[in-house]
Formats: sequence, C-alpha cells, structure tokens
Amino acid sequence: MDGIIVERQKLIEVVSTLPDEALLELASFLDYLRYKSILRRDYSNSASNFLVAIAGLGNSGQPDVSERDEEILRNEIDPIYGWSLKPSETA
Repeated sequence: MDGIIVERQKLIEVVSTLPDEALLELASFLDYLRYKSILRRDYSNSASNFLVAIAGLGNSGQPDVSERDEEILRNEIDPIYGWSLKPSETA
C-alpha cells in the first residue's frame, strides 16, 4: 500500500512540472485509462455473472438416465407421428 502512495506522489510531482499545453493531452489520456478500467471491471463482472447464471443448466435432479435413453425415446416418440404429443386431427 505504501508503494502505491509513493508512486501516486511521484505522479503528482511529475504532473505539476508539465507545461500547461501537455495537461489537456494528459487529461484525455487519463479519461481513456478510466474508461478502459471500467470496461475491464464490467467485462469481468459480466463473465462471472454469466457463469453463475448457467451453473445449474442441464441439472434435472434425476439420476443418470443414459442407460435408459433408448427406452425413454421409444416412449416419447410416436413411430408414425414423430415428436408431436397427439396424432394430427387433419390426417
């Protein structure tokens, strides 16, 4: 922490020695650095929020059904009508 304070003090001293013409350019550069740090923080937060949001997807709470996949599909798919829940009334 003390190292950061020392560095800040050095920066303040350097800025105070700059000519007035350079201050506008420095201010623009500092705005850019602030903008970039906000983007990084927002990206980091959105990435972690995304991971939290999808953490439970695909978890049905049922035991492993991979052994019964063909049986389950046979019961779910009508051999004539396919995936529809009821046979089509127009047939």
